[in-house]
Amino acid sequence: MASPWVERFLAGVRQGGRVLDVACGGGRHLRRAVAAGYQATGVDRDLSGVADLSDTEGVELVQMDLESGDASVLSQRFGAGTFDGVVVTNYLWRPILPDIVAMVSADGVLIYETFALGNAAIGNGKPSNPDFLLKPGELLEAIRLQLVAIAYEHVTLADPDRVVQRIAAVGPHHHWLETPPRI
Repeated sequence: MASPWVERFLAGVRQGGRVLDVACGGGRHLRRAVAAGYQATGVDRDLSGVADLSDTEGVELVQMDLESGDASVLSQRFGAGTFDGVVVTNYLWRPILPDIVAMVSADGVLIYETFALGNAAIGNGKPSNPDFLLKPGELLEAIRLQLVAIAYEHVTLADPDRVVQRIAAVGPHHHWLETPPRI
């Protein structure tokens, strides 16, 4: 089941556009993007969770270790600004945050949701390592020079209990800047 945050903002991606799912895991958002008619690229170091999609039209699977090597690993592989939508959930590797932002086209959408400070104190408390928890405002700072935030939260959620930070941000030519979505 796709994250409600992703569901909410995926509609901002240009119809038929290209969507990148970073650290796609089992592919819940990759599958949602394909079902919505997007060309979808899933990147992960282990593609076993999406192996069933390997022959699916409109799907590209790229095995890539995002945590080793150059901080611009995505830009080097795909080229900056090549995706109409970039989705990241439950994943944080700070060295590539600028590269993730750079993947969004001038009229594209970044949809990002992952664990934040405060998570260690609730629920099962995982993850609890501060290296994998966003600091307050960190996603806002990450997008500041290239994208415009249209929604941002640092909240506690239930089922399961967790603290997350999430952002939906658009490129400077996205139509939502002229006509914001009704939510």
